[in-house]
Amino acid sequence: MVGIAVAGGSGRMGQMLIREIADHADARLSAVIERAGHDWIGQDAGTAMGGAALGVAVTDEADTAIAGADVLIDFTSPQATVGFADLAAKAGTAHVIGTTGFEAAHLQAIAKAAEKIAIVRAGNMSLGVNLLTMLTRQVAAALGESFDIEIVETHHNRKVDAPSGTALMLGEAAAEGRGHRLEDIADRARDGITGARKPGDIGFAALRGGDVVGEHDVIFAGPGERIVLRHIADDRSLFAKGAIRAALWAKDQSAGEYDMLDVLELR
Repeated sequence: MVGIAVAGGSGRMGQMLIREIADHADARLSAVIERAGHDWIGQDAGTAMGGAALGVAVTDEADTAIAGADVLIDFTSPQATVGFADLAAKAGTAHVIGTTGFEAAHLQAIAKAAEKIAIVRAGNMSLGVNLLTMLTRQVAAALGESFDIEIVETHHNRKVDAPSGTALMLGEAAAEGRGHRLEDIADRARDGITGARKPGDIGFAALRGGDVVGEHDVIFAGPGERIVLRHIADDRSLFAKGAIRAALWAKDQSAGEYDMLDVLELR
C-alpha cells in the first residue's frame, strides 16, 4: 500500500482526503500535517474530525512526516506548498499539489523541486475537468480567431483566489490551442469604460456565492453562433479521489513536473 501524507489536514479538502485514503484499498494514511500551534496537534486525526480513531496523530513536524511517506498530497496555500515541495525534494518523496493561486516565483521554486522528485500539479483533479481541458484545447485550435473565448467560473463564498486554478488551466489550454501564452492574451479584470474587446484575448469572469463546489463554462462566441463547454462539480470528494489516483501514479514516476492529463493518459 502506498503511504500518503496529507498537508493541511484540518481543512475541508484535508479532511476529505483523510477519509478517502482511510477507505482506499491501495493507500494508507501515513501522516497528517498541520501548522505549529494548531489545536489538532497530537490528536488522532480521526478523533479530531469527530470520528473513529485512525491511529495517526496530527503533527507539526513536516520534515519527518514527509520523509516517512511515499507521497505527499497538498491542498494548502502557495507559500506553504513551496516549503513542502522543498522538504519533499530533500526526502525524495513524490508531491501531489492541488493548491492554486501561485505566482511566478512560486512556480519557479516548484520547478526546482521537480528536478529531484515527481510533482503532479493540477488546478483540478477531476476526470471530467481534465477531459474539458483537452476539449478546450482542441476546439480553440479548430476555430478561427473570429471566435472570442470567455471563461466563466462560479465557486463558494469562501474561495480566496480568482480566477480559479481550474479557470486558468482552461485558459492555458485555450491559449495553447491557438499557439499563444495565456499571460500574453488574458483579460482578467473588466471594470468601467474598458473599450471594445481586444480580438484574440481570453476573458475571465469569477462568480462567488453560497456553497457552490465548482462550475466552469468555456464559451466560444462567433458570428451568429456560440459553443459552450461546461463542467459542474456537485461533490468535493471527486477532487480527493483524483488526488489519490495521482498519488498512486506519482510514486513510481521519475523526477519531473506532471499534471492530471499525464496521470489519466489523456495527453
